[in-house]
Amino acid sequence: MAVEVTAGARADLFPDGYNAWRRTIGCRVTVPATGGKANRAVIALISESLGIPASAVTIVAGTTASRKRISVSGMTKTRVMKRLCTLLDKNR
Repeated sequence: MAVEVTAGARADLFPDGYNAWRRTIGCRVTVPATGGKANRAVIALISESLGIPASAVTIVAGTTASRKRISVSGMTKTRVMKRLCTLLDKNR
């Protein structure tokens, strides 16, 4: 999945909307983007939101960029999408 991260935000939130133009899901974390802190926070937040262990979430591209490609193991794509849709509705 493609995620666009805002580090140093006021609150942690995932998913934080969908950007149809960039085809990314928003993710906000309160920690700064220094020393890999934001990446660790993104992994923790996504795993918590999806109800899976953090070890099942991997950043496969974009570790130093705000736009990241995330891999989720242990869940089907359909199940991830259903969970994201439920969370997007809840976060509105």
